[in-house]
Amino acid sequence: MKSLLLALLFTLGTSQLFAHALWIETSTSGKAGKAQQVKVYYGEYVSNEREETSKWYSDVKDFTLWLTAPGKEKIKLSTTPGTNFYAASFTPDTDGTYVLTVSHEAKELGGTTKYEFLSTAIVAVGKPAVIDHAQIPASLQVHTTEAKTYKTNAPVKFKAVQNGKPLANKTVSVFSPEGWGKEITTDENGMVTFSPIWPGRYVLEVSAMDKTAKGTHHGKDYAAAWQGATSSFEVAK
Repeated sequence: MKSLLLALLFTLGTSQLFAHALWIETSTSGKAGKAQQVKVYYGEYVSNEREETSKWYSDVKDFTLWLTAPGKEKIKLSTTPGTNFYAASFTPDTDGTYVLTVSHEAKELGGTTKYEFLSTAIVAVGKPAVIDHAQIPASLQVHTTEAKTYKTNAPVKFKAVQNGKPLANKTVSVFSPEGWGKEITTDENGMVTFSPIWPGRYVLEVSAMDKTAKGTHHGKDYAAAWQGATSSFEVAK
């Protein structure tokens, strides 16, 4: 009850319009030679809503999960459907930074808008790693500056980037495991600093709408293009 009351208090003044998103959950740290488990969800993290795979929007369930290992080309990972997620795994063969990415354009339009769902996850094998956003193969992304487990009540820095450039004065949503959400604006370098108060997994989300985009997608004309990107990080007490 106490956690619920705190969540309600912190949510005051926060936008209630939380769109469905795709996000990856995996440990931010790994070990060479040990299988790393990965799950991909679709829904609304802030309300603990994980849609059953049979109810995912359009053909979002046909996404491709890519893995980029240190010094190697990205490869496609096989995924297995669960009740409300898709599962995958990989086994790091050396220390370094491993990048998981999803970028999927939904087949169906939302009215006359094309929708693209993106998500990234960084796994540091061997030791915590500074994240090089330029090495993440995603046109829109929001990610912490380091791949590690953070601590409650300690600063977490993250950055929003689009097409390789920092997103200045951009709204980024932060969702906590306690059902709390907040919108924070990036600075001129696309950076945000935030101090989590609860332990658990936090999900970051940023979106972009291009109202000048026009074209044909699966035989239908669109007049705008929307992108939504996520990542997540873990917090310990």
